[in-house]
Amino acid sequence: MAFIPSLLRATSFSSPFLSTLVPSVSLAYGLQALVAVPSIAAQTERFYDLSGSITYLSCTALSLYLPTIRARYAATLAGTTPPAWPNLLQAVVGGSGGLNWRQAVLSAAVSIWATRLGTYLFRRITADGTDSRFAGIRNSPPKFLGAFFAQATWVSLCLLPVLAINSLPAAAFASLPTSILLSDILGLLLFTGGLSFEIVADRQKDAWVQAKKAKKHEEEFLTHGLWSKSRHPNYFGEATLWSGIAVLAGGVLTRNAGQMGLGFAGGKVLAGAMAGVSPAFVLFLLLKVSGVPMSEEKYDKRYGDRKDYQAWKENTPVFIPKL
Repeated sequence: MAFIPSLLRATSFSSPFLSTLVPSVSLAYGLQALVAVPSIAAQTERFYDLSGSITYLSCTALSLYLPTIRARYAATLAGTTPPAWPNLLQAVVGGSGGLNWRQAVLSAAVSIWATRLGTYLFRRITADGTDSRFAGIRNSPPKFLGAFFAQATWVSLCLLPVLAINSLPAAAFASLPTSILLSDILGLLLFTGGLSFEIVADRQKDAWVQAKKAKKHEEEFLTHGLWSKSRHPNYFGEATLWSGIAVLAGGVLTRNAGQMGLGFAGGKVLAGAMAGVSPAFVLFLLLKVSGVPMSEEKYDKRYGDRKDYQAWKENTPVFIPKL
């Protein structure tokens, strides 16, 4: 295991943020490459979404525990007692546990979201067999590899505020007000609301699909429940929950203690951008790349000449739900 100390030394920077960012991003691309090779060989996208969730979980865990791993390695070299491993439960309920509660909560939030979405999408592709997004990709190794590397980029950019928070030393959080910040409350509300919205939308869609397979209805597209409020309520929930993560993280990163803890003097604008890049990139993907455009194009080709479909589009917002 001599390569682990070598990796720790090679990824050790004066900035705590870079010391967490570089290994985490490297892990994201490494895991995606590892899954890409057999997927390209078998020309299957079955494990694409599941590998994305596993990458989220792995990078989040690494960023959370990496500072302790470094501290324990340094203590071993110095011949001193190594620090204890972080206790997530203790951090959340009030004790330090080696972590600030925001680090534990944000890491848990990402883990809950990734586990839920990954298992949902894996069950769906297992039942369907294929994913229409990969119709023109799976047979082209360069394009298919590009899809996996694009997923690594998605993970890296979305996790940026969480990686930044998890890189902060305890001294940075000690300098914050002891009371809960307004950004903490707003961030948690946005995340909880967005996740709930996404889950309900996915369950309504899944129930509708299962009922159609069982020939309980003959509807060609879903127009009730949350899908009567927005044509893409699951995507709205996705963007909202990442906005919540960004708000909670940004409330810390934009303070002087947060900027000093990151190890650079980039100012509040850069710190805010570091948090905001997550929901901004999610919105870009959903509204301009693989989310809404692909779905709208598919349904327009199938049902664009139908009056009931035209009426649904005219009366239902594409993204932000109507009241």
